Formats: sequence, structure tokens, C-alpha cells
Amino acid sequence: MSFKTCAVIPVFNHHACLDRIVTTLLANRIPCILVDDGSDAITKNTLETIIGRNPRVECLTLPQNRGKGAAVMAGITRAGERGFTHALQIDADGQHNLADIPAMLTLAHQHPRHLISGRPIYDNSIPAVRFYGRYLTHALVLLDTLSLQLRDSMCGFRVYPIAPTLALSSHIRIGQRMDFDTDIMTRLYWGGTESVFLPTRVQYPQDGISHFRMLSDNVRMAWLHIRLLLGMLPRIPKLLYRNLTRNRQRHWAHIGERGSLLGLRFIGFIDRVIGRHISLVILYPVTAYFFLTHPRARHASLQFLSAAGAQSSLGNSFRHFMQFSVSILDKVAGWYDPTRLTVEFQKREMLLAAVTGGRGVLLLSAHLGNLEVARALSAVGPNFRGNALVYTANAQKVNAMLEQTNDTYQQRMIHVQQIGPDTALMLREKIDAGEAVVIMGDRTPVSEQSPVVQAEFLGRPAPFAIGPYVLAHVLECPVYLFFCMRQGRGYQVYIEPFAERIRLPRQHRTETAALWAGRYAQRLAQYATRFPLQWYNFYDFWADSRPQATGLRGISAPQMDTHGQDSQPLT
Repeated sequence: MSFKTCAVIPVFNHHACLDRIVTTLLANRIPCILVDDGSDAITKNTLETIIGRNPRVECLTLPQNRGKGAAVMAGITRAGERGFTHALQIDADGQHNLADIPAMLTLAHQHPRHLISGRPIYDNSIPAVRFYGRYLTHALVLLDTLSLQLRDSMCGFRVYPIAPTLALSSHIRIGQRMDFDTDIMTRLYWGGTESVFLPTRVQYPQDGISHFRMLSDNVRMAWLHIRLLLGMLPRIPKLLYRNLTRNRQRHWAHIGERGSLLGLRFIGFIDRVIGRHISLVILYPVTAYFFLTHPRARHASLQFLSAAGAQSSLGNSFRHFMQFSVSILDKVAGWYDPTRLTVEFQKREMLLAAVTGGRGVLLLSAHLGNLEVARALSAVGPNFRGNALVYTANAQKVNAMLEQTNDTYQQRMIHVQQIGPDTALMLREKIDAGEAVVIMGDRTPVSEQSPVVQAEFLGRPAPFAIGPYVLAHVLECPVYLFFCMRQGRGYQVYIEPFAERIRLPRQHRTETAALWAGRYAQRLAQYATRFPLQWYNFYDFWADSRPQATGLRGISAPQMDTHGQDSQPLT
């Protein structure tokens, strides 16, 4: 997802501060869309002067005054037509602290799907009736949303994500005047758009012009909250569920395994002793049970299938679950009786040639396909030595079943939670010995302190770890992409060169790591689009939040985290 922002300023007889506001925006390289909402002659002259000397400023003129909400939506609609993704709304009366514009845009870039809003810090200039009236509105919004998330619904200093805003306005009439700010924030929240708030100073200039009409606008706000309250009633179950699940850990490492080890062993036993046809008969209702009782995983499946361009239906989502179940059986079959599965590796010589000279390689893969099959069947070659980094706490039940199936399963698996100096030194020794190190690049670090970078994946920004690229920098070896995908009744191994050497310069380490993560995400998206039912990240991949990398100038091996491998390493 690209990030392209403009400013939208509704103007109605506000001319005193307008030139200063536009100058500040242009100094921040933000093009402006001014919306003249039926202003007087003095304001129109000011607008003409500003437009005449600033080619990056556009003015829309409404034939008559329609209200702030109508003016803002006219500006956002125009911004969407011009290809902008976000609209920075600023009121023209000079109340807002323009020094907070960079901070607002930073938040919007970090949370591109959220509504970013100011949370006012007032000085003594605010009229008392307005100050206490806001608290009443806050209490009513709490009731309208059954949530404490919307900390201020009246501030006009915001960054709107244009796509969901226009989608909302296309089928619901939003308040046209002073009820606009509260109405649109509440309805966006109902539709799933969260809000992020930035404390910002707000002042009421002594010579400022206020268009708030005490009687008519208070009646309008009262009618708004009656409508919102009535709209909230049928949404009560959804809003309560959203609040109950809001603070649950969304990181993949905190998602527990479903099912029991005994059940996994039983189905594995049936598959080995009786055959695949009978095990599939048992597996279908078992998979159906987890499909019906795991709504978050089901939602994540539908979300991914839609993003990957596959059919996003419950039937296809069930096939997605079923493919994952079959992949577990294939892992067991590969370790118990390798003759039951076939793996084609047309470019095996490429990888063997890379390690023939005595220098090892880093294999970068993902939770896409079934690398465990390649490992079990020694797909690369009997003399190939690989080492898989495995996150210790995840997929313990599947790992325990595979250990029971074959005593050699654990050989050359490196169980770690964080790469420290000893681990980094050990991996360097293996690379120097001509061995391979396998790491997944599609899961964010387990440690909350480990930063990630945003990269576009299937049309939306998603968090990707920088660990693989920092590790490649430390190991000083070639990097290859490596996937093992099910095709027909067997598997096909895909390998391609990714980088002869990854270097992260000290001065621009974060930016360079982000470029490598973006390149990986692009190739991963192409494979995921080709094999959508073999994507085994059953959680909201795009919402898996982590602190963003802001500077890796001093990063070294002891600070790097490994990434969860579940049970899909390669040896």
C-alpha cells in the first residue's frame, strides 16, 4: 500500500490564518485542497491570492454554504480522485498546533488503516460552555460505541484513510455540519476503523470566528446521539466481542495450538497403518470442528485468500484448513516412510554448487508449503548439511509427534528464543564449514523489543522482521529463497538466488534492511498468490504489530531474534 497524503481545509469566512496554515503545509511538502464553503468576498480574495502563487494548492468552490462536514467530504472525495491515500484535515480558524503536523503524519504512516486524531490540550482561551459540553459528548460517544477507545470525537485535526472514509460515505449520510466530526469517527469505528490519538494543544484565538450556533447545533448534536444510540443497539454483540478480544495478544507466538497430542498421534497412526484414504475420512470432521470453533483463524484465512486473489468463500477457506491438516500428515509420512512421498528438485545442482566451494548459504523461507517434507526426504542430497533455527515454544505438539515417529527428527535443529553471541558464533562456524542455515522471514520477532519494518505484501503494508537480513550481514554468505510446495500427489522444491551478499551499511542500516524486507515480501507474495491454500499463517498477518525500526546503527548479533519455524525446518 502506498502512502500519499494531502491536506483538506474547509473554509467558511476564515481568512486571517489561512495563508499561514497553507504556508506551513507546503513547507512540510503537503499539497493542499481548500474547500470554499460559500465564503464571503474577503475570503474569496484571500483564496485567489493563495492559489495564484502556489501551484500545489487547489480550491474547490461550493455554490452555497453546506456545512463543515459537506466541505470536508468534498475535499476528501477530490483527494481520492487525485490518487491520495490519506487526507490531513485542518480547520481554517487557527486553533490547531501546526507544529504537530509531522507527528500526525508519522502516526498515520505507522497506522495507515486507522483514523488519526488530535486529542486537545486546552489553554484558558476555551469558552467554559464548550469545555464542559465536550465532556458530555465524550460520555455519549462512550455509550454509542460501548468502548473507551474514542478519547475525543470533536477535534477537527485529523488524518483520514481515504478508502474506508469514502466507502462509508457512499452508503450512509454523514452529518453535514458541526455533527460531522463525531458522526464519522463513531461510524468508522463501527465499521472496524480504529482511531489513534495524538495529544495536541488547541487554542481559541481572541479574534477568531466561530460558526457554532448554540441552539441549532446543540439540537443537531442531540439528534445525532439519538441516531447513534439506536444504531448501536443491534451492534451490541459485535461491539462487546470486539472489546473482549481487543487486548488479546495478536502476535503469532501467543496463539496456542489447538487439539491434543493424543489426537495427533491417533490420526498419524491411522495414516501409517491403514492408509491415507481412511485418515482423510477421519481428518475431514476433525478439521471441520476446528474450522467452526476457531473464528479468528477462519477470518484470517478469508482475509488472506481475498488478498491473494483467490476465492474468498467459506468453502475455499475450509479447503485452506484441510490443506494444512494434510500437510501435517505428510510430515509424519515423510519421516516414517519416505517412499510414500515424492519430491522433485529441478535446481538441486544450483544449491549444491553454492556449497561445494566450502562456503555455506542462508536459506530464507516462509510458512508457505512444507519444508519438513524436504527435510525428511533429504531432497537436497545425502551429503547436504542444513541447520534450522526453531523457536522453542511453538508447535510443541506437532514436534513431539514427529520426534516419536523418527529418532533423527531432532538432529540439526537449533532451538533458540534469541540469537546471542554464542549462537551467532556457532552459526558462523557452520557457514564457514560449508553448511546451510535455514530461517523463516514471514514472522515477526518473539521479543517485544525487537523492531520490524513495514513492507507491502499483497497490496497492504505488513510487518516483516529485519533479523534474517541482519543475520545474513553477520554470516557474510549467499542468500537463497527456498520453498517446498505440494503439487499433485507430490512436492516440488523451488529455489532462487536472493542475494550474493547482504551488507547493511552503518549509516543507513534500517533503510537498507527495509529494502531487503520489501524485496522478500514481493517474492513471497508471488509464491503465495500461486499457492494460496498452502499459506499457513492463520492469524491477521497485517495486524501483527511490533515496534518499528528507527535506527539499527549499533545492532549486532546479540540483539537479533530468531523467527518461529513451527515444525518446518530443513536439514
